[in-house]
Parts: sequence; C-alpha cells; structure tokens
Amino acid sequence: MAKLWEKNVQVDQQVEQFTVGKDREMDLYLAKYDVLGSMAHITMLENIGLLNKEELQQLLDALKTIYTIADRNEFVIEEGVEDVHSQVELLLTRQLGDIGKKIHSGRSRNDQVLLDLKLFTRAQLQEIVGLVAQLFEVLLDQSNRYKDVLLPGYTHLQVAMPSSFGLWFGAYAESLADDMQLMQAAYKVCNRNPLGSAAGYGSSFPLNRQMTTDLLGFDSMNYNVVYAQMGRGKMERTVAFALAGIAATLSKLAYDACLYNSQNFGFIKLPDQFTTGSSIMPHKKNPDVFELTRAKCNKIQGLPQQITLIANNLPSGYFRDLQIIKEVFLSAFDELKDCLRMVTLMMQEVQVNEHILDDEKYALLFSVEEVNRRVLEGVPFRDAYKQVGLEIEAGAFTPDKKVNHQHEGSIGNLCNDHISVLMQHVIDGFSFEKANDAEKQLIGR
Repeated sequence: MAKLWEKNVQVDQQVEQFTVGKDREMDLYLAKYDVLGSMAHITMLENIGLLNKEELQQLLDALKTIYTIADRNEFVIEEGVEDVHSQVELLLTRQLGDIGKKIHSGRSRNDQVLLDLKLFTRAQLQEIVGLVAQLFEVLLDQSNRYKDVLLPGYTHLQVAMPSSFGLWFGAYAESLADDMQLMQAAYKVCNRNPLGSAAGYGSSFPLNRQMTTDLLGFDSMNYNVVYAQMGRGKMERTVAFALAGIAATLSKLAYDACLYNSQNFGFIKLPDQFTTGSSIMPHKKNPDVFELTRAKCNKIQGLPQQITLIANNLPSGYFRDLQIIKEVFLSAFDELKDCLRMVTLMMQEVQVNEHILDDEKYALLFSVEEVNRRVLEGVPFRDAYKQVGLEIEAGAFTPDKKVNHQHEGSIGNLCNDHISVLMQHVIDGFSFEKANDAEKQLIGR
C-alpha cells in the first residue's frame, strides 16, 4: 500500500520493515488522540477557508465514528499502512473520497505526532494523579488509624529511636504530595499546543493556531515553531522524571513492606490471599506484589535516562531517532498505574503488629528519650548523654517506654491535616477541567 509520502519509487521492503519498527503497535495508544487533533485541525481549516461547511461536517461525522471505534480499543492499523495518521486518512478517503485527502493541509506528520503524544500524555497524567490521590488517602487513613502504635526507627539499619505507624504511613503520603508538585510542572510542560508548527518551520497557510489551542483545551501554544519540534523528547523526558518520582516513592515503600513483612521483623502482615507460596516449602507466604512493584518501579526510574540517551546530541529539527522514544515511553504509564493500584490495595489490607516494642530487644530505642528527660531536669546534654551511655554499657539502663513528642510532624503531632491540604492544593492546580471540557465539546461538534 502506498505511503502518504511515496511518489514513483517504492521503498525497499527490508528498509520499510526496519524504519517502521514498532510504530504501528505503538500508534494504537495514540489513535483516538490523533482523531481529536484532526477534528480541531479541520475545524480551523474551515475557519480560514480551506474547507467549506459541508465538507467540515462530513469529515467531523466520519471522525466521530473513528473516535468511537478507537475509544473502544477496536481501532486497527491495517497491514501495509505505515502509522495511525495514514490509517485515519485512509478511512476518511475510502468513505468521503477526495474530501478525506484535504485534512492534511497545513500540517505535517511531525506536528501530528507531537500533538498526539501531548494529548495522550495529559490524559494519562490525569489518570495517574487520580490513582496517586487514592493511595494518598489510604496512607493518611492508615496513619491516623495507627497513630499511637509505635515501631522501631532505624538508621544504618540499626535500631535507633521510636517511630510509629502514624509516621510511617504519613511519610509516604507526604512524599506523594511532593511527587505531585513535580507532576504538575510536567503536566504544564505537556499542556502546550504544537499543532501548526508542521515539520518544524510553520506553514504558508494562514493557520489560526490560537483556535486549535482553544479547541483542544491547551493552556497555551508552543509559540516558536522550531521550539515546538525541539520539544519532542524534551516533553517525554520531563514527564518521565515526574513518573520516576512517584516510582521512587513506591519502590521505597515496597522495600519497607518486604522488610517489615519478613519473620525477622514481623512489623506487618499481609492477608494470606495477597501472598504467594513456594513449590517445595509449604510454610512460605511471599510478598510478590511488593517485590514486583519494586522491580517495575526501579525500571521506571531508568526511563528519563533512556529518553535522554535516545535524544541526546541531536541538533534542532526532526530526526527519526525520536520514534524510538515511543517504544519506552507509551507503555510506562500502564506499568505505573498497575503498581499504584496494587500498592493501594496492599496498604488498605495490611495488618499492623501493635505490640512490637513489647520485645526487650528494642529497649535501647528509648535511650535518647532518657537523655532528653535528664536534660529537661537541668543536666547538660553532653553529661546526660555520657551518663546514659555508661548505664547501657554496664547493662544498667532501664527504659521508660513513654514517648512524648509534640512538635510539628512528630509522633504526637503528625500534621496529617496540613499534608492533606498541601496535596489538595497541588491537585487543584492541575486544572484538568479545561482540557476535559474542551475535548467533550470537540467530540460533540
């Protein structure tokens, strides 16, 4: 089947197979967003006189049908068709004849795929923000529920000072709030319109780029057409860093959970139905979900470096190298979403050991509490530190297991209400409604 760009010479079959690569597979992620972009583009083309009203309506009706098919995950890129852009144009041309050939006026596959990637990415980010918000609420609920249950805190993996499940759950909640700050910045980088930059140098057609920006609900356009093309790879890398931030939080939480779930710690326990067994050891109950989460999230943390190395040292302008970014970028969202769903489920159902510190091996946790108690009674800190240290060495230290931490963010004053306000403020700052409303109106045209 002829390509959009083919003239009289057919490309060598091996070259075609190598250059197309996984594009047909990857482009299925982008299908409905390619249709949305085309709907906005042709609405603008009618506005500047390159389509008449009847042609526009015929094209919009046909594109809505294709959008519905893509939204149901039933869109297919036929054998011999190069990419999603070619398939959509082919379907329109089959149905409408020459009218279908008019939709490409004033754009290139370069700004088409830029637009598709941005529309896809901002939709994926909205889903991820929603899943992070769910996990955040579970963590805060568990923090409040177990705020008075103590557990050992560690430094250097050595027993250090008293901590609590209130602090442990709440720490990961606040970490997600910071991750959302970075995600919001990535979303804002993504949410700018490249359409109209064509191959990276604009067009002699009198395009109305503000119109497509408004129709698609973008915050603004990528104004400079060369920069719009230079943004390919940069947007993906920026978003990948935000995904990696969430992945890092999940990975650390998964590591803690594996450690705390082990018999030697016994701080938490997963319900039996959330663990897996061994083929030869009948007693085994393995935390495979957390182990796989750790591995998947560590892989996601490598994504920014992969994208950097693919796009590194490219001059301005388009290069086919950028195609390979899709292969590592598009699938990362599903992987992170799966991890978020599973960790949320695990954290909802985890069982907490409420009597950890009854074990005498944790008695030395309270040494700092004793030092501080003596300081409050007037003993200089260094003297109190030495006194308690000598008592420990002599085996004469008797702990007082009452803990009185009241400053902001400590065991007795978790500040979870402030953390909740912080997260809500960040989530409100995404302003997803603008993009959602614009897309609904466009589909309803």
